[in-house]
Amino acid sequence: MLRALKSFFGGRHDAGQLALELEGPPSPRDADELLARLQSLGLKRIAQCELTRNRNVMVSFRGLRLRVHKGYLDAPVDVHQAIVAFVEGRTRAERRAAQRRIVAHVVETPRGPMRRERTRPEDEPLAERLSAWHARFNDEHFDGSLRAVPVRVSRRMKSRLGHYTAAQDGHSGEIAISWRHLRRHGWDETLHTLLHEMVHQWQDETGRAIDHGAGFRAKAREVGIAAAARRAPGTAPLRMASGQD
Repeated sequence: MLRALKSFFGGRHDAGQLALELEGPPSPRDADELLARLQSLGLKRIAQCELTRNRNVMVSFRGLRLRVHKGYLDAPVDVHQAIVAFVEGRTRAERRAAQRRIVAHVVETPRGPMRRERTRPEDEPLAERLSAWHARFNDEHFDGSLRAVPVRVSRRMKSRLGHYTAAQDGHSGEIAISWRHLRRHGWDETLHTLLHEMVHQWQDETGRAIDHGAGFRAKAREVGIAAAARRAPGTAPLRMASGQD
Protein backbone atom coordinates (compact mmCIF):
# COMPACT_ATOMS: atom_id res chain seq x y z
CA MET A 1 0.00 0.00 0.00
CA LEU A 2 2.79 2.44 0.91
CA ARG A 3 4.60 1.62 -2.34
CA ALA A 4 1.42 2.26 -4.30
CA LEU A 5 0.93 5.65 -2.63
CA LYS A 6 4.54 6.63 -3.32
CA SER A 7 4.17 5.55 -6.91
CA PHE A 8 0.99 7.57 -7.31
CA PHE A 9 2.30 10.82 -5.84
CA GLY A 10 5.78 10.39 -7.32
CA GLY A 11 4.64 9.91 -10.90
CA ARG A 12 3.29 12.46 -13.32
CA HIS A 13 -0.45 12.98 -13.30
CA ASP A 14 -2.73 15.54 -14.80
CA ALA A 15 -3.47 18.19 -12.13
CA GLY A 16 -7.11 18.45 -13.14
CA GLN A 17 -7.58 14.70 -12.86
CA LEU A 18 -5.91 14.62 -9.42
CA ALA A 19 -8.12 17.44 -8.15
CA LEU A 20 -11.22 15.62 -9.38
CA GLU A 21 -10.20 12.41 -7.65
CA LEU A 22 -9.54 14.19 -4.35
CA GLU A 23 -12.88 15.98 -4.36
CA GLY A 24 -14.80 12.74 -3.82
CA PRO A 25 -18.25 11.82 -5.15
CA PRO A 26 -20.75 14.59 -5.95
CA SER A 27 -23.47 15.47 -3.45
CA PRO A 28 -26.77 13.58 -3.71
CA ARG A 29 -29.39 15.47 -5.70
CA ASP A 30 -32.56 13.86 -4.37
CA ALA A 31 -33.92 11.45 -1.76
CA ASP A 32 -33.05 8.32 -3.75
CA GLU A 33 -29.44 9.38 -4.22
CA LEU A 34 -29.16 10.32 -0.55
CA LEU A 35 -30.52 6.92 0.46
CA ALA A 36 -27.97 5.24 -1.82
CA ARG A 37 -25.18 7.33 -0.29
CA LEU A 38 -26.25 6.43 3.26
CA GLN A 39 -26.56 2.76 2.36
CA SER A 40 -23.01 2.84 0.99
CA LEU A 41 -21.95 4.16 4.40
CA GLY A 42 -23.63 1.28 6.27
CA LEU A 43 -27.32 2.14 6.51
CA LYS A 44 -29.26 -1.14 6.58
CA ARG A 45 -32.63 -0.86 8.25
CA ILE A 46 -34.09 1.95 6.08
CA ALA A 47 -35.87 1.25 2.78
CA GLN A 48 -37.34 4.69 2.02
CA CYS A 49 -35.99 8.24 2.35
CA GLU A 50 -38.05 11.44 2.28
CA LEU A 51 -36.71 15.00 2.08
CA THR A 52 -38.43 17.64 4.21
CA ARG A 53 -38.23 21.35 4.98
CA ASN A 54 -39.00 20.87 8.69
CA ARG A 55 -36.39 22.92 10.56
CA ASN A 56 -37.60 21.72 13.97
CA VAL A 57 -36.83 18.03 13.31
CA MET A 58 -33.88 17.73 10.95
CA VAL A 59 -33.57 13.92 10.92
CA SER A 60 -36.06 11.32 12.11
CA PHE A 61 -37.00 7.75 11.32
CA ARG A 62 -39.78 5.30 12.04
CA GLY A 63 -39.84 1.73 10.85
CA LEU A 64 -38.29 1.55 7.40
CA ARG A 65 -38.76 5.26 6.63
CA LEU A 66 -36.16 8.01 7.10
CA ARG A 67 -37.02 11.72 6.95
CA VAL A 68 -34.14 14.17 6.40
CA HIS A 69 -34.14 17.94 5.89
CA LYS A 70 -33.12 18.67 2.30
CA GLY A 71 -30.32 20.90 3.59
CA TYR A 72 -28.37 17.72 4.39
CA LEU A 73 -28.04 16.72 0.73
CA ASP A 74 -24.75 18.59 0.40
CA ALA A 75 -23.53 17.90 3.95
CA PRO A 76 -19.97 16.57 4.39
CA VAL A 77 -19.48 12.82 4.48
CA ASP A 78 -18.96 12.79 8.25
CA VAL A 79 -22.47 14.25 8.69
CA HIS A 80 -23.90 11.53 6.44
CA GLN A 81 -21.98 8.99 8.55
CA ALA A 82 -23.55 10.55 11.65
CA ILE A 83 -27.03 10.05 10.14
CA VAL A 84 -26.19 6.39 9.65
CA ALA A 85 -24.93 6.14 13.24
CA PHE A 86 -28.10 7.86 14.48
CA VAL A 87 -30.21 5.13 12.87
CA GLU A 88 -27.94 2.11 13.28
CA GLY A 89 -26.17 2.99 16.55
CA ARG A 90 -26.22 0.24 19.15
CA THR A 91 -25.51 2.36 22.22
CA ARG A 92 -27.06 5.52 23.59
CA ALA A 93 -23.64 7.21 23.64
CA GLU A 94 -23.13 6.44 19.96
CA ARG A 95 -26.53 7.82 19.00
CA ARG A 96 -26.07 10.91 21.18
CA ALA A 97 -22.71 11.68 19.56
CA ALA A 98 -24.33 11.28 16.15
CA GLN A 99 -27.14 13.66 17.14
CA ARG A 100 -24.64 16.30 18.19
CA ARG A 101 -22.83 16.09 14.86
CA ILE A 102 -26.09 16.25 12.90
CA VAL A 103 -27.37 19.28 14.80
CA ALA A 104 -23.98 21.02 14.51
CA HIS A 105 -24.27 21.06 10.72
CA VAL A 106 -25.55 24.47 9.65
CA VAL A 107 -28.43 24.17 7.21
CA GLU A 108 -28.80 27.29 5.11
CA THR A 109 -31.87 27.40 2.92
CA PRO A 110 -33.37 30.46 1.25
CA ARG A 111 -36.48 31.49 3.11
CA GLY A 112 -38.92 34.33 3.01
CA PRO A 113 -39.74 36.22 6.19
CA MET A 114 -41.38 34.02 8.82
CA ARG A 115 -45.09 34.69 9.26
CA ARG A 116 -46.36 33.43 12.56
CA GLU A 117 -49.95 33.39 13.63
CA ARG A 118 -50.84 36.04 16.19
CA THR A 119 -52.97 35.60 19.26
CA ARG A 120 -56.40 37.15 18.81
CA PRO A 121 -57.08 40.17 21.03
CA GLU A 122 -59.81 38.32 22.90
CA ASP A 123 -57.34 35.50 23.69
CA GLU A 124 -54.60 37.78 25.04
CA PRO A 125 -55.61 37.21 28.71
CA LEU A 126 -55.21 33.45 28.16
CA ALA A 127 -51.80 33.96 26.55
CA GLU A 128 -50.68 36.16 29.45
CA ARG A 129 -51.84 33.54 31.94
CA LEU A 130 -49.98 30.81 30.05
CA SER A 131 -46.85 32.98 29.97
CA ALA A 132 -47.05 33.37 33.74
CA TRP A 133 -47.22 29.58 34.08
CA HIS A 134 -44.28 29.24 31.70
CA ALA A 135 -42.20 31.36 34.09
CA ARG A 136 -43.41 29.32 37.07
CA PHE A 137 -42.68 25.95 35.42
CA ASN A 138 -39.29 27.26 34.33
CA ASP A 139 -38.36 27.96 37.95
CA GLU A 140 -39.86 24.74 39.32
CA HIS A 141 -38.65 22.21 36.74
CA PHE A 142 -35.75 23.77 34.80
CA ASP A 143 -34.00 25.84 37.51
CA GLY A 144 -34.89 29.00 35.61
CA SER A 145 -32.57 28.02 32.74
CA LEU A 146 -35.06 28.39 29.87
CA ARG A 147 -35.46 31.64 27.98
CA ALA A 148 -38.67 33.61 28.28
CA VAL A 149 -40.42 32.88 24.98
CA PRO A 150 -43.77 34.05 23.61
CA VAL A 151 -46.67 31.75 24.42
CA ARG A 152 -49.56 32.30 22.04
CA VAL A 153 -53.04 30.85 21.72
CA SER A 154 -53.77 29.36 18.29
CA ARG A 155 -57.22 29.00 16.78
CA ARG A 156 -55.79 27.36 13.66
CA MET A 157 -54.65 24.17 15.39
CA LYS A 158 -57.13 21.36 14.84
CA SER A 159 -55.15 18.12 15.17
CA ARG A 160 -52.42 19.28 17.55
CA LEU A 161 -52.68 20.29 21.18
CA GLY A 162 -49.52 22.39 21.23
CA HIS A 163 -46.35 23.10 19.30
CA TYR A 164 -42.86 24.47 19.97
CA THR A 165 -41.14 26.42 17.17
CA ALA A 166 -37.36 26.60 17.47
CA ALA A 167 -35.56 29.94 17.39
CA GLN A 168 -34.49 30.84 13.84
CA ASP A 169 -34.00 33.71 11.41
CA GLY A 170 -33.79 36.33 14.14
CA HIS A 171 -36.99 35.13 15.83
CA SER A 172 -37.02 33.71 19.33
CA GLY A 173 -38.49 30.31 20.07
CA GLU A 174 -42.23 30.19 20.53
CA ILE A 175 -44.86 27.95 22.11
CA ALA A 176 -48.37 27.73 20.66
CA ILE A 177 -51.30 26.21 22.53
CA SER A 178 -54.52 25.14 20.82
CA TRP A 179 -57.59 27.16 21.76
CA ARG A 180 -59.77 24.13 21.01
CA HIS A 181 -57.66 22.03 23.38
CA LEU A 182 -58.23 24.50 26.20
CA ARG A 183 -61.97 24.70 25.57
CA ARG A 184 -62.51 20.95 25.29
CA HIS A 185 -60.08 19.55 27.86
CA GLY A 186 -59.73 22.23 30.49
CA TRP A 187 -56.99 24.21 32.16
CA ASP A 188 -55.15 21.39 33.95
CA GLU A 189 -54.55 19.43 30.76
CA THR A 190 -53.56 22.60 28.94
CA LEU A 191 -50.84 23.13 31.54
CA HIS A 192 -49.59 19.58 30.89
CA THR A 193 -49.38 20.48 27.19
CA LEU A 194 -47.47 23.66 28.03
CA LEU A 195 -44.97 21.66 30.07
CA HIS A 196 -44.64 19.13 27.25
CA GLU A 197 -43.68 21.92 24.84
CA MET A 198 -41.26 23.34 27.41
CA VAL A 199 -39.40 20.02 27.31
CA HIS A 200 -39.01 20.57 23.55
CA GLN A 201 -37.76 24.08 24.32
CA TRP A 202 -35.24 22.55 26.72
CA GLN A 203 -34.09 20.17 23.94
CA ASP A 204 -33.64 23.10 21.56
CA GLU A 205 -31.76 25.33 23.98
CA THR A 206 -29.42 22.56 25.13
CA GLY A 207 -28.45 21.54 21.58
CA ARG A 208 -30.41 18.29 21.51
CA ALA A 209 -32.55 17.01 18.68
CA ILE A 210 -36.19 18.09 19.03
CA ASP A 211 -37.95 14.73 19.09
CA HIS A 212 -39.85 12.31 21.31
CA GLY A 213 -36.95 9.90 21.82
CA ALA A 214 -35.45 8.44 24.98
CA GLY A 215 -34.00 11.78 26.10
CA PHE A 216 -37.38 13.47 25.79
CA ARG A 217 -39.13 10.69 27.69
CA ALA A 218 -36.60 10.82 30.52
CA LYS A 219 -36.98 14.59 30.89
CA ALA A 220 -40.77 14.31 30.69
CA ARG A 221 -40.75 11.83 33.57
CA GLU A 222 -38.44 14.12 35.50
CA VAL A 223 -40.82 17.09 35.23
CA GLY A 224 -43.86 14.93 35.95
CA ILE A 225 -45.74 14.57 32.66
CA ALA A 226 -46.84 11.48 30.75
CA ALA A 227 -44.51 11.56 27.76
CA ALA A 228 -46.38 8.89 25.78
CA ALA A 229 -49.90 10.25 26.29
CA ARG A 230 -51.53 10.97 22.93
CA ARG A 231 -55.06 11.64 21.78
CA ALA A 232 -57.12 13.65 19.35
CA PRO A 233 -58.53 16.97 20.56
CA GLY A 234 -62.12 15.70 20.41
CA THR A 235 -61.79 12.69 22.70
CA ALA A 236 -62.88 12.51 26.32
CA PRO A 237 -60.61 14.17 28.89
CA LEU A 238 -57.86 12.22 30.56
CA ARG A 239 -56.49 13.12 33.94
CA MET A 240 -52.84 12.87 32.88
CA ALA A 241 -52.70 14.01 29.26
CA SER A 242 -49.71 15.85 27.89
CA GLY A 243 -49.60 18.07 24.86
CA GLN A 244 -48.15 16.69 21.72
CA ASP A 245 -46.87 17.99 18.41
